[in-house]
Amino acid sequence: QVRLMESGGGLVQPGESLRLHCEGSGGINTFYATMGWYRQAPGKQRELVAAVRSNRFIDMADSVKGRFTISRNDDRKTVDLQMNSLKPEDTAVYYCNVAQGGNMYWGQGTQVTVSS
Repeated sequence: QVRLMESGGGLVQPGESLRLHCEGSGGINTFYATMGWYRQAPGKQRELVAAVRSNRFIDMADSVKGRFTISRNDDRKTVDLQMNSLKPEDTAVYYCNVAQGGNMYWGQGTQVTVSS
């Protein structure tokens, strides 16, 4: 059973930074898995923020390029999202995600609010 535990969300002002951390446990095969982050704002669909494939290729939303950085540690089964220069439109619930073997696994989500 794959389990994902997120931490690091909170309330910040525009221009500030946050770092989200996700720890995975259970049947994660880091040789095959894609690990990343999605977000869902109120009234909107869940969208990919950034993800690191098993070959280290990074998929990233255009809206966060140049501001967010994603990194993963296969030994620890963790994936972090460094978010800089945050904007109000980044406000959302952020979900850790692991995709492997045709399955998608989700964390419980962590709220990020950017407001002055």
